[in-house]
Amino acid sequence: MSASLLSLYQRITRWPCGHWLFSRAVCLRAPYFATIAPLFITLEPGRCEVRIRDRRRVHNHIGTVHAIALCNLAELSAGVMTEVTIPSDARWIPKGMSVEYLSRAKGSMHAVATPETPLGMVGGGREWPVCVEVTDPSGTPVFRARITMWVSPRKPR
Repeated sequence: MSASLLSLYQRITRWPCGHWLFSRAVCLRAPYFATIAPLFITLEPGRCEVRIRDRRRVHNHIGTVHAIALCNLAELSAGVMTEVTIPSDARWIPKGMSVEYLSRAKGSMHAVATPETPLGMVGGGREWPVCVEVTDPSGTPVFRARITMWVSPRKPR
């Protein structure tokens, strides 16, 4: 697993504002995700929880959280969970995503990413599905994604 990312999370989140600092660090590495201003809540092998606040900049024309903001939230939580779960000699990239919009997304959103199955052997490369469920402040699921990660051996340097 990416010991450096997970150990950074474990160290920095002990500090005041540590979750915010970690979230900003991730967005420095992958700047597009800063558009949703994520806040990492939990990160461990096999699980990542991320929240976004209800802000006008993530709204669509009808005042709900935009579909693409939900997709960004899902891809971010799935990607970071994958990074800290796979072996350090492996790498990953999203290969595909299917989504379901279950109801209007109003308020702050809470995403939970977990693997659909154990990773098993990477071999020459394999698909690994990650499930993400996004809930509203009442805990009602509003969005689901299934992101297929391609996990393969890291090329030697």
